Amino acid sequence: MCPRFCSACGAGLETLPLAGRLRLVCAAGCGHVEWGNPLPVVAALVEREGRIVLARNHAWAEGVFGLVTGFLEAGESPEEAVGREVAEELGLVASAVSLIGAYPFERKNEVILAYHVQATGEIVLNEELAEFRLIAPEKLRPWDFGTGLAVRDWLVRR
Repeated sequence: MCPRFCSACGAGLETLPLAGRLRLVCAAGCGHVEWGNPLPVVAALVEREGRIVLARNHAWAEGVFGLVTGFLEAGESPEEAVGREVAEELGLVASAVSLIGAYPFERKNEVILAYHVQATGEIVLNEELAEFRLIAPEKLRPWDFGTGLAVRDWLVRR
């Protein structure tokens, strides 16, 4: 969804060529440009006691599970963010964090920074999550978009 008004001054936006692309710029000339930069998101492929934790968000359909994800907060490194998300959403403590890779997720204008997180503790779901499953790594099957690409790469490397 494209904004219609300048977030700096409230005037309308117009589409003009800028920096090699068509961009939304303030029609009143305040200088504001809607760059549309993707948001950084962290994803955790959580391993606990040799099994992978997949979770289902309340907003998702029954039977749809995925990795734990979340946005970086101000002043956080991606590693800190992924550890925080694992603690917030699953109640687990990250004991080791290693980068799997970075993946574009154009549908939501995000870039996913995916990590393998070894975690300890008992799983306690927060209010965002409906349920979880523990999957043996050899039974884990990647999906062909978003965090599934990180699952694929992790499986290939392990």
